[in-house]
Parts: sequence; C-alpha cells; structure tokens
Amino acid sequence: MNQLEPLSSPALAGSPRGSASPRRWLAALSARAAALPVRTRLELPGGLAFGADRPVVTLRILDARLLPSLARGQVGTLARGYVEGRVEIEGAMREVAEVAGALLPGDPTALADAGSRARWWSRLVQARRSHARHAPQRDREQIEFHYDVSNEFYALWLDPRRVYSCAYWHAGASTLAEAQEAKLDLICRKLMLRPGERLLDVGAGWGALLLWAAEHYGVQAHGITLSAQQHAHVQGLIAERGLAGRVSIALCDYRDLPDPGDGSARYDKIASIGMFEHVGHARLAGYFDKLRRLLAPGGLLLNHGITAGGLHNTQLGGGIGDFVERYIFPGGELVHVSAVMAAMAEAGLETVDVENLRPHYARTLWAWSDALEARLGEARAITGDKLVRAYRLYLAGSAMGFERGWMGLHQLLAIRPSGQVQAGPLRGAQSSYPFQRDHVYRA
Repeated sequence: MNQLEPLSSPALAGSPRGSASPRRWLAALSARAAALPVRTRLELPGGLAFGADRPVVTLRILDARLLPSLARGQVGTLARGYVEGRVEIEGAMREVAEVAGALLPGDPTALADAGSRARWWSRLVQARRSHARHAPQRDREQIEFHYDVSNEFYALWLDPRRVYSCAYWHAGASTLAEAQEAKLDLICRKLMLRPGERLLDVGAGWGALLLWAAEHYGVQAHGITLSAQQHAHVQGLIAERGLAGRVSIALCDYRDLPDPGDGSARYDKIASIGMFEHVGHARLAGYFDKLRRLLAPGGLLLNHGITAGGLHNTQLGGGIGDFVERYIFPGGELVHVSAVMAAMAEAGLETVDVENLRPHYARTLWAWSDALEARLGEARAITGDKLVRAYRLYLAGSAMGFERGWMGLHQLLAIRPSGQVQAGPLRGAQSSYPFQRDHVYRA
C-alpha cells in the first residue's frame, strides 16, 4: 500500500471549505477502508491510496471535493460522481453494493425519517410540494424521462415479455422469464379473472399483463400509459397477435379516464402494477378514489408497488433518494404500506389481502443487474455511457435495498363494497370474496 503522504498534495488542499487539515479526512477514510466487509482499495487524487493490496473493489476518487462525502458516507453523492465521471469504480456490482452499504453512516430509512420528523410543518410543506410536482403535465414529463429512454435498452436486461416489476419466484421458477410469468398469473388469480370480464391495467408498461390476461383468462383488457414508446410497442403486439377486439391501450393519464355513467360501463377488475409510486403521496387518496369510481360494486383492485421501509420518509437518506430522483425516477415517492392502506380505506375500498414480496424483488433486481452487466457494450451503444453508469448503480443498489428491508414490495388486494359506502366505517360492505384463498395458491 502507498503511504498517506504527502499530505500537502495540491489536490487535497482544494477540498471543500479550504480544509486546513486534510489529515482529518484521510484518517476517517483509512478507518472506513479498514472496516469494509469487502477487500477494497481507495485511490485518492494526488496518488494517495490505501486499503487492500489485492482488492475486490477499487474506488478511485478523481475529484478531491468528494472526499468529505466519502468520509461521511454520502453514497448518493459518490454515485452522482460516478455518473458524471468524477469517480471510477472497479469490481462486480454485488461487491460494489456491499461496499456502498457499509459506507453509509446508518440505516437510510432512519436517516430520512429523522429529517421528515424534525418539525410538523415540514410534512405539510412536503405534502404541498408532492401535490405540485404531480400535476398532469409534470407526471407526463417524468414518465417520459424514465420509460422513453429506449425500448431496445430495456429489452437488453428485462425478460422477453419486458415485465418491469417484481417477479414471483415460486418453487418452479428457475429463470427470470418463468418468474415473471408466474407473477402475471398470480395477479390474475388474485383478481379472480373470468372470461368476458372487463380488466383495466393502470400503467400497462409493455403490455405483458394485458396480453396474459386476455390470452389465458379470456378477459376484455384495456390499458393506459403515459409512455409513447410503450404505447407504440403494445399496439404492435396487439396487431401481431390478432387481439384487436379483445385488448386495447391508450396514451392517457389516469385522471383523464372518463367516469362511468352506470354500472355496465365500469370495470370488473383493475390492476395497478408498479404505478402508484409515480402518483405522489399527497395524491394517493384521490388516485384510489378515481379507481373506486371506475370499479364495479363487488369488483377487485390489485395494487402492486414499492413501499417505504420507514414510516415517514418518501425517499431514502444518505443521498440515495436524491440520486434516484436526478437520474432514474424524477417524481418517484415511496410511502409505508400502512399509508397505502389508509388511502385505500379513505377512498372507500376494503383491503382483503396483503402480501409482501420484498425478497422476490431483491432477486428480480439482481437478475436485471446481471443481465445488464453481461451486455454493457450494447447498452452503451444504445444510450451512451452516462445512463448506463446510472442504471448499473440503480439496479444493484436497489437489490441491496430490498435485501436489507429499506424498501418493501406489497401486493394489496381491495374490494369495492357492494352496498353504499359513506364516510367512516364501511357500510353495506359484506362482499362475495371467498373465505379461503385456495384460488390464489393452487398448484
């Protein structure tokens, strides 16, 4: 290992706030490197380096202004530095994720919660900002930013059906494709789909659920999306498979779906898969109220989405949430599952089944990460190196986050009561939902 001299390196002298003692940062960094669970080498500006002689992971800092962030464990800032070319990383993404998790000064859900609970009015400010940032035009721009990157890019690392949500790794699923088909069928069984029923898929993605439900369960399936590229892709699949009379998709905001004039115009079943994270916590009650109005009395809604590990945060701390907001999902917000259930209840929907698939999403994300790592050259040719760098960190970091419980993945099944629903406790709410759940987990 190189020694920690000379400490008067011009690069270190330029650290933030004109630090008079670079030795302080170096001492902190040396201690961090020694405690990491993976053999890691830290290389700093000016030729300084310390850590493992035969590293599994090498973290090369090219900009001395990032040293305080490294010492403090601001991994989101370091991730931004990697995307912008001010940090270089060598090593397999599983080990890189382990290093990032060890650098954090604490649980990122607790870090975020501490800030959000500082003052009660800060939550009010956050709610008002959430409401404003999810106006229809902003939502459209934010969805396009992420999902219209390139159909070809996503096809490199998703399964052949391009299912961009948590898979279901039941005992018979050994590949990502099998696990995604198992997830599609699990959703259909939970919704108890029957031939001829009308299904609405809110945020239909590349159409996997629409096609699966129509072809395997005989439903009339309609989907909506804000992504022009997804919309064009699904239209092509509908024509290719001869499903024009049974499947349709619209380029449409959920708020623009017309309210039914009578019961015959409503949907029998509604699926919202990986969608409500884009709604914003301040608009959740309105979102579920809209879905309830679209749902026939006695109809089922399945909401499948990412939930927060902490009770009060809408983003992870340690700079992680800021990184995701900037490079991956602008406008994305997470809430605890209890808040989702409360919003459903406020809208007049009764939750009848809850399942947390958190470990399934960790495995899904590692499958996506491995697939992207195997095709980095092709990915860079499609999108450029900067976006590939962002997604490398995003997929691996998210996998680690689900492994550690920083986030959950909940499927919540709710029913619109058959009787009249008034404010407060549900009235006339007795439903025909089965007393047993054999239909969900049948062989």
